[in-house]
Amino acid sequence: MVRAAVLASGDGGRLQAILDAMYFKEIPNIDLVAVICPERSCNAMKRALNAGVSAYVVDPELFPTMTSHSMAVANKLRDMDIELVILADYELPLGVIPYQFKNRIIGIYPALYPAFEDVEGDVQRAVLERGVRVTGATAYFADNDGRVGGIILQKAVEVRQGDDLETLRRRVMEECEWPLLTRAVAAYCGGELQTRGNRVRFVAPVEN
Repeated sequence: MVRAAVLASGDGGRLQAILDAMYFKEIPNIDLVAVICPERSCNAMKRALNAGVSAYVVDPELFPTMTSHSMAVANKLRDMDIELVILADYELPLGVIPYQFKNRIIGIYPALYPAFEDVEGDVQRAVLERGVRVTGATAYFADNDGRVGGIILQKAVEVRQGDDLETLRRRVMEECEWPLLTRAVAAYCGGELQTRGNRVRFVAPVEN
C-alpha cells in the first residue's frame, strides 16, 4: 500500500474527487493517511473529516516565513512516512517539500501545459479573453520549484461559443481536472509510472 497525504485548501473539490475514487475502489493500493490544510475553516478540512480521514492544520500564521512553514509541513509528512503527496487546490508555496519528495508530488494544472504557464490568477479567464478554442488540464509531478515538472497525463476539452467563466470552469473541472488527478494517482499507486528526468511514461503495472 502506498501511504499518501493530500495538501488541500479551499473548497476541496479535487480532494473530493480522490475520496470518491477511493470509495469506488478506482485507486488501487492507496492508504490515505492524512489531509493537511493551512486553515481549520476550509471546506477541504470538513470533507476529509466527513470521509473519516485524519485531518491536520499547519497554520502559516504561526511561522515567521513561508519557508519555515513548508519545512513544518515536510516534517509532518516525513513523520507519517508519507510516500506520495497529492496537491488538491493547495494555495501555498511548496518551499522545501519538493526537494524531499522528488517525483512523488502529483498536482493538476488547469490548462494544457505549457499553455498559459505565465498567467497570474484565473487561467480560465485568460482562456476566454484570448479566444482559445481548446483548453483542458494537465496532471504532473511537481519540480523542485513546486511548478509543473514531468507531465503524467493531459486531456483537452472544447471551449464552446457560449461559455462564460462558470460553465468553462465547471467543464474543465469535471471532464479534465478531477478524472486526470484520480487517474494519475491510481497510476502511481499501481506502479504504472516511470520517470527519466522530466519524462514520464506508463509501464506495465507492478504485480503484487
